[in-house]
Amino acid sequence: MNGRVDYLVTEEEINLTRGPSGLGFNIVGGTDQQYVSNDSGIFVSRIKENGAAALDGRLQEGDKILSVNGQDLKNLLHQDAVDLFRNAGYTVSLRVQHRSQVQNGPVGHQGDGEPSGIPVTVVLVPVFALIMVAAWAFMRYRHQL
Repeated sequence: MNGRVDYLVTEEEINLTRGPSGLGFNIVGGTDQQYVSNDSGIFVSRIKENGAAALDGRLQEGDKILSVNGQDLKNLLHQDAVDLFRNAGYTVSLRVQHRSQVQNGPVGHQGDGEPSGIPVTVVLVPVFALIMVAAWAFMRYRHQL
């Protein structure tokens, strides 16, 4: 392991329709309050439950918003970015940069029936034991009546 973290950076166009709670997310960043060191961009800090962004599902916390309705967000004060979002209209087009961490090293094989990497028996044996104890207790209780 070389101690370096690699990231996969992708861009996506996301169209959102404003709902009762607006676009359904909060932002941080700007030239006056950098969220990421040496980057004055605008980032998603929170996705509001059941908001437009959450219902769409593509925008994620930590995503960098590059533009709103084609207007670049570079070199904006935070309040100017907030105002841009508030005045963006009913249907808003966002150009977004997703940044996801890339796993270094070999990826282990997960067999069929083991989607999370935990063997099925590790889960089923304790469940079966609990069922047996419950059945024994029920029979014992029933016998006493």
